[in-house]
Amino acid sequence: MTLFCTWTPSQNRSKSCTVIIIILSSLTVITGVIMADYNLSSLGQDLQLTSPTTSEAHVLVINTGGTIGMTLHDNVLAPKPNAFVQSLRKLPILHDESYAICGSDNTLVLPMNKDNKRIIYTVMEYSPLLDSSNMTTDDWSQIGKDIEKNYQNFDGFVILHGTDTMAYTASALSFMCEHLGKPIILTGSQVPIYQVRTDGIDNLLGALLIAGQFVIPEVCLYFHNKLYRGNRVTKVDNRSFNAFSSPNLAPLANAAIDITINWDTVLRANTTAKFQVSTELNSNVGLLKLFPGITTATVRAFLQPPMQGVVLETYGSGNAPDNRPDLLEELKKATDAGVIIINCTQCLRGTVSMSYATGKVLIDAGVITGGDMTSEAALSKLCYVLAKKELSLDTKKKLMAQNLRGELSLDFADTKLCLSDSRFIQVIAQSLHISCKEELAAIRDALTPPLACAAAKIGDIEALEALKEMGSNLCLEDYDGRTPLHVAACEGHLNAVNYLLSHGATVYAKDRYGDTPLCNAVHYRHRDIVELLRQTRAHFSQDRLEELGRELCSLAASGDLEGLEIWSLAGADLMKPGYTGQTAIEVARAVGKHDVADWLSKLLRNKSETVVGGYYECDEYDDNGDEVNKMQHVWISVFARFVTSSLPHQLRHL
Repeated sequence: MTLFCTWTPSQNRSKSCTVIIIILSSLTVITGVIMADYNLSSLGQDLQLTSPTTSEAHVLVINTGGTIGMTLHDNVLAPKPNAFVQSLRKLPILHDESYAICGSDNTLVLPMNKDNKRIIYTVMEYSPLLDSSNMTTDDWSQIGKDIEKNYQNFDGFVILHGTDTMAYTASALSFMCEHLGKPIILTGSQVPIYQVRTDGIDNLLGALLIAGQFVIPEVCLYFHNKLYRGNRVTKVDNRSFNAFSSPNLAPLANAAIDITINWDTVLRANTTAKFQVSTELNSNVGLLKLFPGITTATVRAFLQPPMQGVVLETYGSGNAPDNRPDLLEELKKATDAGVIIINCTQCLRGTVSMSYATGKVLIDAGVITGGDMTSEAALSKLCYVLAKKELSLDTKKKLMAQNLRGELSLDFADTKLCLSDSRFIQVIAQSLHISCKEELAAIRDALTPPLACAAAKIGDIEALEALKEMGSNLCLEDYDGRTPLHVAACEGHLNAVNYLLSHGATVYAKDRYGDTPLCNAVHYRHRDIVELLRQTRAHFSQDRLEELGRELCSLAASGDLEGLEIWSLAGADLMKPGYTGQTAIEVARAVGKHDVADWLSKLLRNKSETVVGGYYECDEYDDNGDEVNKMQHVWISVFARFVTSSLPHQLRHL
C-alpha cells in the first residue's frame, strides 16, 4: 500500500508548493535467505506542520464511548463509530487547520493558548464504542493497558467516558495506575457534542488544556469547569451539566477566566519506582445497602462464596442495628471466613466514625472502617487489593484501611506548622501591609520556589526538609519554570535528587526552554543522576527529540565518546539522524573517529535499540548465532530514520 500526502506551507501562501510523499507501508528486506516484513506506519504518525518556536504538548485521547459522541438512532442515543474525530475537525476551537494542514486521520491540534503553547492530541477510538452502563472490569484493564503502552509518547491522557459509571472507572484507574507521574483525566458530557447546546466542547477542551499544561500526577475527573480527584467523585445529577460532586474533598482545579490549580491538594508519587498498571482485578465484590427490616436470609445469601469483598453501606456515621444479633452474626461469620467488609456511610457527605454503640458493633464483627471513601472508591479498591495474590489476608485488610491514592482523608490533628505561619513570612506580610490569607498564601507561593531552588543548588537536604515540614510544595516552579529537581540535577547532588523524588518531585516538569531534569543531568554529565532518573522512567520531551540527531552527530564528529555514552544511558536513540540525514556512526566514520564508530557498532550488536518516546524492541533474537538475523531489525530501523530525515524539516514529525 502507498500513502500519498500533500503539503502546502502555511507561512507563505503566495509561494505555495506541493510535496508528494510516497511511503511504502511495508518493507521487505532480503539478506541472503533472510526476509523480514517491517511495518513503517510509524513514519506516518501524527502528520502536522510544526513551528520550532512554539512549545508543544502531546495528549492521547482514548474514546471509549459515552454520550459525548452519541447520535440519535430511532429516537434513542447510541454510539456512532468513526464520526467523532471528523466532527472535531469542523470545530475551530478544537482544531486549528491553519497550523496542521495535513495530518493523520486521528490527530488534531488546539489553537495556541496565551502561553504560546500548542496541544496536539491523538484520538484512539475503541471498537465497539461502549455505553458506560456496559463497562466491566475487563474494560478498565484495557484502558490501563493502552495508557501503559503509550505512556512515554504523551505528556497526558484524556479518557472520554459515559457519565453513568465514570466515577467507578476513575476510581479503579486511580488504584491500577501505580507510581503515576502524568495526568490522566476522564471526561464526557450530558449532551452529545454534535448538538447545538452541549457541555461536551467545554469539558473536552478543559480536560485537554489541563492534561497538556500541568503535571498533575493523578487520575482525575473533569466536569463543568472543575477538576476532581477521580476516586473522590460520585454522580449526583442526571439532568444538570453539574453532574458530579466531590463531597469530601475540594476540587484540584477550577477553570474560570484562568485555570487555578490547588497544588496543596495534588498528590505526589513519593517514589522512584517506574510507572506500571496493575490490570489484574478481582470481580468477586459487591455493594450491600442496609435498610430497616433487611432479612438475615438476604445478608447470608449475599455473603456466600465466591464473594470475597463487600462494601457495606450503613446509616449516618457508619451505624448498623445493634439489636439484630442475627445480622451481626452473619457479618462475623463472613469476616472469619476471609471476606473483607468495608463500612461506608450512605450519606453523601461525612465520614464513618465510632461515636455510637451502633457503629462499634460492626468493628466487633470484623468490619473495617471506610472513613469518608465513596462507595465507588471502596468497591474499586477492593477489586485492586483482592487481586494481589502475593499478599496475606491481614495485609490486604491493612491496605483497605490505609490511604493509597488520596481516597481517604487524613487525620490532621497533628498537622505541622505551615510556612504561612512562619515568622519570616509574617514579617514580610507586615511590611507589605498584608493581612488576608489569600495574599499571605500568594507570598508563600512566590517565596517557596527560590528558597527551595537555592537549597537544591547546594544540596542542602535539611533546608529542603524544613521547607517541606512547613507545608511547602517542593514541586513549584520558579520564574523560569525550573523546579528544585532541575537545579539538583544540574548541580549533581544525587542525595538531593533522591530526596526530592521520594517526596513527590516530578521528572516530567519542563522549564521555559522545554528541558526536563533528565536533560539537565545529561548536559552536565551526571551519570549517577541520569541512572536514578531513568529508574523513575524519565524520558526526553518531544521538543528535545527534534535536536537529538544534531547533538549526537556533533559529539561523534568531535570524538566525544563520554557524551555519547551518557546519551545512551539516558535512553537516547543513537541512530537518530542529523540535519544532513547522517547518523552519528556515519559521521564518526567520515571524520576518522574510529573508536567512536567501533563503540557505536558494538552497541548496536549487543543492545536492544531504545527509541526515545517509544520502543523498537530488538532484544528477542534467536540464539542461533546468526549475525544477520540479529542485525536486520536494527538496520531496518536505521532505514526508516533515514527516510524520515530526507523529508523537509516541517514534515519530519509526520
